[in-house]
Amino acid sequence: MKPMRTERLILRNWEDRDRDLFHRINSDERVMEFFPFRRDRAAADAKMDELRGAIDRDGYGFAAAEIITTGECVGFVGLLDPDHVPSLPAGTIEIGWRLAPEYWGNGYVTEASEAWLAYGFETLGLGEIVSFAVENNHRSTAVMRRLGMIADPSADFDHPSIPDSHPHLKRHVLYRLSRQDWQARRRAAR
Repeated sequence: MKPMRTERLILRNWEDRDRDLFHRINSDERVMEFFPFRRDRAAADAKMDELRGAIDRDGYGFAAAEIITTGECVGFVGLLDPDHVPSLPAGTIEIGWRLAPEYWGNGYVTEASEAWLAYGFETLGLGEIVSFAVENNHRSTAVMRRLGMIADPSADFDHPSIPDSHPHLKRHVLYRLSRQDWQARRRAAR
């Protein structure tokens, strides 16, 4: 993927220097509050390599977000095919994110997500982008609403990868954004 720039961030593929941060955001209790697992270093490294390979192959994915002025990687934001969710039709693309806690509340996810939405709708020609989260994950659903995404309660689902030992994490809410709604929102902001 060609790196993308926003006002404060570079969105790029993963580099070996990102491994410590990637492991930390996949094992931190606050970051992973809505996930039933924590990744050890080996699992985090394998997942980062998987994401890096997917970005090389597809030109998009859950990509590193780096602060331009400091070079610090803050986490990831990007587009992905959620093929692990059988209730979503083939060809669905989701937008998702995960940041280290010290970077929360700075608008980085919204800023990076706006760039990814533009990429998805303008470059990839997508008709719709979705996002989903555990129903009590109010931080993530607030970002979805800031992005102009609309809740679709008829498409909420029990995530198939969540074990029965974590019933409070099973129910996921789904938000949608069509290309037409995104374009109208951009026109209104001008």
